Amino acid sequence: MKKFSAKRQWAARISFATVFAVSLGAGLTNAQAPNGSTQVTDPGVRGGPASAGGMLNNLTSNYQDFFTGALTRFQEVDSVSGTETNAKGVGLGPRFNLNSCSGCHAQPAIGGSSPASNPQIGVANEYGASNTIPRFIRPDGPVREARFIRNPDGSPDGGVHDLFVITGRHDAGNCNISQPDFEDALEQNNVIFRIPTPLFGAGLVEAITDSAIMSNASNRAAASVGISGQANRSGNDGTVTRFGWKAQNKSLLMFAGEAYNVEQGVTNELFPNERDETPGCLINPLPEDGTNTAVNGGYPASDYASDLINFAMFARLSAPPTPATPTAVTTAGAQIFNQIGCNLCHTPTINPGTNSPFTGLANPAVSAFSDLLVHHMGERLADNVSQGLAGGDQFRTAPLWGVGQRIFFLHDGRTNNLIQAIEAHQSRGSEANQVINNFKQLSPNQAQALIDFLRSL
Repeated sequence: MKKFSAKRQWAARISFATVFAVSLGAGLTNAQAPNGSTQVTDPGVRGGPASAGGMLNNLTSNYQDFFTGALTRFQEVDSVSGTETNAKGVGLGPRFNLNSCSGCHAQPAIGGSSPASNPQIGVANEYGASNTIPRFIRPDGPVREARFIRNPDGSPDGGVHDLFVITGRHDAGNCNISQPDFEDALEQNNVIFRIPTPLFGAGLVEAITDSAIMSNASNRAAASVGISGQANRSGNDGTVTRFGWKAQNKSLLMFAGEAYNVEQGVTNELFPNERDETPGCLINPLPEDGTNTAVNGGYPASDYASDLINFAMFARLSAPPTPATPTAVTTAGAQIFNQIGCNLCHTPTINPGTNSPFTGLANPAVSAFSDLLVHHMGERLADNVSQGLAGGDQFRTAPLWGVGQRIFFLHDGRTNNLIQAIEAHQSRGSEANQVINNFKQLSPNQAQALIDFLRSL
């Protein structure tokens, strides 16, 4: 792994302008466009054991215990009041998308992204619920949340409209509410989708200083190919936010608290109020998740902490994905990745500017393949939803570590094919247009090496 990281860092330091000019001089301009070639294929999810899912190296025994306890909490299944067999967590609903964190974050291991088989199909009618499954939710995935672009009066919405309600469940009491009218929203082109983002290595990303992110942005030769990018920032303290598809969340604690409330409907110490306060649907004392006053599971730090703290610590203590052993082809693909300019947004490595808060490592390199900025991605990917400083066509550069074992791509999971995901970066208004043009000038062998490299991550 150290040898592979060194190669990445060496390749990242190559001058984009010099190398790409040499490549074009070698005749790439006349090569067959890879997107029109049947010779270039995405080999699909890399086989073998999961490349992620464990804890960071060099953790103290106390942190190892915390990770183990937090992993158990992350897998807990919630019901409304704790009466459902095998679903002893409390607080589901009144509106929800799924009943556990690990259901959404499952591929290739717990903490990842959407699995191949969509658990939302089964939860829709679990324990007596009578939900209709929207047509954009399929058994073969991906797990999705839905957001409406506009309110009925035409003003901006952008919020999550949960797929399901607890009405009809055996533990729902007299709660009687209806699902959103997704069919009308679809007909009005008023609904967009998001899929789960992986959490592996998230604690390393959280620890990167703002100055390291901005220094990385200023040191790249990006303007010549139309790439700019900007940091999304907190509206209160002005610091760089970095989690979520539009980098809208500042910290993993905020990310976890919002997801617990929005995706499962569980009120917590960050989001203590129900999103739907319809009479009859306020079943539990609020907040439904909070700090514990008794130890009961053998991991004291985890036991005393709320689910919310455990979810955040699970992400903070999760190790980053381990790439496959490099080959001649994937090493060539890594060089092409840099030559055509993919690295200008998908920065292979950022030095965080600080020591690891958990492992004691000095300034550990974060090889997430992301600049953590938001970029204009053009009308083809635009979802017309603004979050913080990120506008309707702006998205955070998706970290590529672990992409080799990911199934679904782009913010809405519209494809499971890396080539299609790359091509979707090109449309009117996209900062990636020149880089995608460079990709299309590659020979089939060069394009295949690039795809194989990505699947090795």
